[in-house]
Amino acid sequence: MAAGDLEEEQTLGQQLRMMQQAFVASPSRRVILLLAAGLLAVIIAIAVGQIFLNRWYKPFYDTLERRDLPAFLGQFVVFGQIAGVILVLNVIQTWLGQWIKIKLREGLTRDLINEWMKPTRAFRLANAGSLGINPDQRIHEDARHLTDLTAGLGIGLVQSGILLVSFIGVLWSLSAGFVFHFQGYAVAIPGYMVWAAILYAGIASWLSWLVGRPLVKLNGEHYQREAALRFSLMRVNEHIEAVSLSGGEANEKRRIERDLASVLEISRGLMFAMTRLTWVTAGYGWVTVIAPIVIAAPVFFAGNLSFGGLMMAVGAFNQVHASLRWFVDNIEAVADWRATLLRVSAFRSAMLMTDERYENDKRIAYSKPGAASSGGSIVMDDLAITSPSGCVRLADAHVEILPGDRVLITARTDVDKSSFFRAVTGLWPWGRGRLALPPSESMAFIPRAPYFPPGSVAETLIHPAAPDRFPREQLASVLTRLGLDRFVASLDQSLQSQVKPTEAELRLLAIARLGLHKPRWIVVEEVLDTLDPETYQRVVTFFTVETAKAAIINIGRMQPNDTFFKRVLHLENDPGGKTLKRLQPRSLRTHRDG
Repeated sequence: MAAGDLEEEQTLGQQLRMMQQAFVASPSRRVILLLAAGLLAVIIAIAVGQIFLNRWYKPFYDTLERRDLPAFLGQFVVFGQIAGVILVLNVIQTWLGQWIKIKLREGLTRDLINEWMKPTRAFRLANAGSLGINPDQRIHEDARHLTDLTAGLGIGLVQSGILLVSFIGVLWSLSAGFVFHFQGYAVAIPGYMVWAAILYAGIASWLSWLVGRPLVKLNGEHYQREAALRFSLMRVNEHIEAVSLSGGEANEKRRIERDLASVLEISRGLMFAMTRLTWVTAGYGWVTVIAPIVIAAPVFFAGNLSFGGLMMAVGAFNQVHASLRWFVDNIEAVADWRATLLRVSAFRSAMLMTDERYENDKRIAYSKPGAASSGGSIVMDDLAITSPSGCVRLADAHVEILPGDRVLITARTDVDKSSFFRAVTGLWPWGRGRLALPPSESMAFIPRAPYFPPGSVAETLIHPAAPDRFPREQLASVLTRLGLDRFVASLDQSLQSQVKPTEAELRLLAIARLGLHKPRWIVVEEVLDTLDPETYQRVVTFFTVETAKAAIINIGRMQPNDTFFKRVLHLENDPGGKTLKRLQPRSLRTHRDG
């Protein structure tokens, strides 16, 4: 299932429930609820102030009608008092609203990071096809955008609802006794202006949704294509040296321009959709300038309202209409919110169901986590690893590796050795057979591209132990044994920005860590294949001295005249093995939202 399919198959209710789970799990939820309660109180106070302001219209405009200058000037004092209170409340509302946005973002982003960083989940998500594309954007940009929109739209909706309830009563009382006289007939319409406001705003909302609904899908597609373009730019920047050496600039330019063309295409679609929506929203905006006066005019000309009463009715109508047309004014933001909710909810759903990937496919039977295998050894029985590219297996049906063994696992160039390495690490459990492993804390793995966290040379060597775990003399000793003498004088310098090691030196640093932590089981993925003969012999000597009691399993090539590895195992393709082809999620088989 593609990410787009997952997004489309989730209903709005499922998406909201997914976000509710994230909110309930957030440690910020109590603070958010307290802020929301305070914000609600402020919004209610503002609504009360708006009612007083609306009542002020009648005496103010009546003084104009009477040309009573002292009373007219006195109304400015009343206005200043009311407006001053509302201004203070508006500032408090803004502060609370911005604080809620920050706490919402904190809660959602932390939840996504926690789910993403659960053991092996990020790796499996990255190998889940399009479901795991651009997690950085989903966690960073989409989460920020979703929380900003949610807070802004939610506050606006609550405020509109409270103002609607507050001013419907005012508007109803102003038009309660109005009677239409037409050709000798008298027609009484209680609350005439209320019904007029509801009808007027209802038509506007319906037309806005009808015209603006395509924006939901267009916004979602736009975010996806923007992410693809950004990923292409990042990929070229990360591999710019290899691109330049191979003369691949023209080819990469074509790829980037293709992604750019895709973004521009969807941007044009958004442009036309927003233009069509503007005809509705802007058109109703202009009509609204005169609509309340036209609607209230029959009451005024019938003599049931003074000029001040007319302006009070117009003000109340505008408040009711503004509340009712909240959807019209925010249709674009609602569509944007809906599209962003789709992306964040689908991403969180994908993370939760990652562990169920290929649920119908067989898995390797691992020993229980933390339990030592029988006899203190690694045991492999009928081991085969299944991946989207095929299936590989050990040629030997039964393999047992004992402490202190030196084992080389080799294969032809067309055999996927990485899948075997991932299976031994526990990252890739799909396949068949049995794999019994020692406790994870006694094992160390060196992938082809070793990981080094940001920090000094000393910190990367000691990782993941505490910074003061090993004395400086011991750090210097393991570095010197591997020919990394230049690093000894730079232990406190930043590895990435100051020392700037080569790729070969990074691999040697990963091996140097083994001399400090002294694991009992070491699994190496093709790192030794990249070393020159002199460095290779230095590493073999290091293993012999520093990790003499450890079992060392090297997945790679046979080195000429090598006598270090006493035992050789072979990986081979399994033509009869099953191939993983698609994702089969269990928890999200849903119907499309109508």
